Amino acid sequence: MPDDVRGFWSGTLTFGLVSIPVELFPAVRSQRPSLRMLSPEGVPLSRVYFGADDAPLSSEQIVRGAPVEEGFVVLSDEELDALEPERSRDIHLRRFVPRDAIGPAWLKRSYFLAPASESTRSYAVLAATMEKRGHAGIATFVMRGTEYLVAIFADDGILRAETLRFADELRSAEDVGLADPPSGDASQAKSMRAALKKLEVKRLDEDEVTDPRAEALRELVEEKLAAGTDVVVAPGADEETSEDPEEPTDLVAVLKARLKAAETDAPAGKKKRATSGEDLASRTKDELYERAQALDIDGRSRMTKAQLIASIEKAQAA
Repeated sequence: MPDDVRGFWSGTLTFGLVSIPVELFPAVRSQRPSLRMLSPEGVPLSRVYFGADDAPLSSEQIVRGAPVEEGFVVLSDEELDALEPERSRDIHLRRFVPRDAIGPAWLKRSYFLAPASESTRSYAVLAATMEKRGHAGIATFVMRGTEYLVAIFADDGILRAETLRFADELRSAEDVGLADPPSGDASQAKSMRAALKKLEVKRLDEDEVTDPRAEALRELVEEKLAAGTDVVVAPGADEETSEDPEEPTDLVAVLKARLKAAETDAPAGKKKRATSGEDLASRTKDELYERAQALDIDGRSRMTKAQLIASIEKAQAA
């Protein structure tokens, strides 16, 4: 397993008496070049909130409010914390349903589930059984204080989790006035079939589903960088903007290698889970939030990872 590949969440996939340690890896990544807002001097801009007196507010002064007809109902960090689901490291599989029972509109974000221990037999058996039966599992788990509904799919021996939208988030065809779609006549259907047939292919070519604007933007940036045009040195431009770790090119191959290695792995007791207690930068935002919560740091729910680290260090030094 390459050193640069690691899951950002670990827990246990459970149902009945089955318990399978797993790690979560993002299965998608943004390939669009991200753009930052800069000052005329090329310095990255930061967001600042101002109060009624036009004075800037610190994160400790900012509170959250739920909009109501009369204005807002203010909610404190403590009240929001009390609403959080019970913290757990379990992904509870609650139902198994036919794969086609889950429509594409339900799916939000994709993750790979990798076995997190040397023993992969249970993982492999579950993946093979689900694949053979054409089933998907419906599960819930808690991450960063939020409970997610997920569907677990098995493909080529690998388990994948897709976070799902909740039922009340989806519109039906009836909701948008498509309760009774008109039917075409026979001649229209015939010509439509002919038109479709001309475009049919057996496999989707990935080169046809690329983002041309992102590619053009990358080329423009590379051209200007090579020519030294409009290149500014920006101090502090390395602020973290992404919550997910950078992923390697072929994560599926990496996960398969892990499965294979675990099957033939020898000595037990070779756990590579070294954690340096106070290495806050290596902690996930979830873990940092939990630490901030334990230290009762105000404004923690609105902080970035960098702000959480700074606040924790400050609180621990006090």
